Amino acid sequence: MTLALVKYLPTSGKIPFIRGRWIALAISGFFIVFSMFEFATVGINFGIDFRGGIQTEVAATNSTSIEDLRATANALDLGEARVQGAGPVGTERTTYLISLPLQEGEGLEGEAAQNTARQSLEAALTTTFPDIQMRGTTVIGGAVSGELIVTGFTAIGVALFLMLVYIWFRFEWQYSVGAIIALTHDVIATVGMFSLTQMTFDLATVAAILTIVGYSMNDTVVVYDRIRENLRKYKRKPLQEVLDLSINDTLSRTILTSVTTLVALISLYLIGGTALKGFAFAMIWGVMIGTFSSIFVAAPILLFTNVQRESNES
Repeated sequence: MTLALVKYLPTSGKIPFIRGRWIALAISGFFIVFSMFEFATVGINFGIDFRGGIQTEVAATNSTSIEDLRATANALDLGEARVQGAGPVGTERTTYLISLPLQEGEGLEGEAAQNTARQSLEAALTTTFPDIQMRGTTVIGGAVSGELIVTGFTAIGVALFLMLVYIWFRFEWQYSVGAIIALTHDVIATVGMFSLTQMTFDLATVAAILTIVGYSMNDTVVVYDRIRENLRKYKRKPLQEVLDLSINDTLSRTILTSVTTLVALISLYLIGGTALKGFAFAMIWGVMIGTFSSIFVAAPILLFTNVQRESNES
């Protein structure tokens, strides 16, 4: 006897997704407004990639507290230090990330100031905590961090534009409007979640957002393909019914893809280490919000853009 749980997934459901479009769009509107409000008032906890500065990873005994490490770093008068726990190492040690802001100076002078600050921080830590383990230090200058901000957000903008063009050529302009609204919704909601949680936003997070754009677009294309197919098949059926039918037809595939992806991502978040935690968190949230937008944003938008059946006839 086999436990084929997949047989319990819906294959011909009649869930009226489109009937609840106003509630879904209200939820989406809340996500967007709240995310923009959080971004404007709280901001994002940019990682060292975007802020510039110094970040040292250490492994200290469990008796060492974040307050002890912060006090030691702040005593150097190199700017306000940020200290965050990054997870246990065995049973006796915990990993911490200690960050110092970008030091003043340009060119070689700025580089020298950064290196001097790094040496001072490492010396103070090893002197104050003799049993501490230094696991590496990253130093990024101001010019590099500024370029990374521009490059990262430009990459997201270019990805959204290319997705719009792809959908326009693949389907019609009505579909591209729905797809780009759904993708923009996903990106803004993800940025808002990072602003709310104050998790570190770095280059790995940008990579995660670009991956989310691709994942969400793939999910949306599957739904759109079925909608176009059903528009050709049911020429007299109301558009709302065709949309509901198409979403239900692809629902089992959506559930399977989302759940299997989330299983891998949750495992990555739990045991992948500090370097992958932000990436995994962004992907977990992105998969959930992307699945939501494919069903409740991208598809209902076709009602407002008044997709034409004539353009779907062969």
